[in-house]
Amino acid sequence: MNIVLIYIIISLFAMVLILNIYFRVKVFKQYKYLVKNRVQFRTRDIFNSAFMEREIYPKYPEHEESIRKFIKYIRFSMRMAIILVLLITAFGAVLMYYR
Repeated sequence: MNIVLIYIIISLFAMVLILNIYFRVKVFKQYKYLVKNRVQFRTRDIFNSAFMEREIYPKYPEHEESIRKFIKYIRFSMRMAIILVLLITAFGAVLMYYR
């Protein structure tokens, strides 16, 4: 039973890690596009939707779609990182419990 649980956690970890890497590549592509077009905003603005709607999108209307994609990918990548940490913790707990 413990071997099956370990394999399940390892496979979940691998899948989430691959998904995280995939979205990080997408983030870097969007970031490269935004830098190339000199779209600037602060990191903390990513988490403030009201500020983005009020200040950033009107300032760069032709790049609004790219900014939205960038923010979406950043947020998703952060969620995947949190899940990775939880899976690592679960894996460590299973290994400690079944030893």
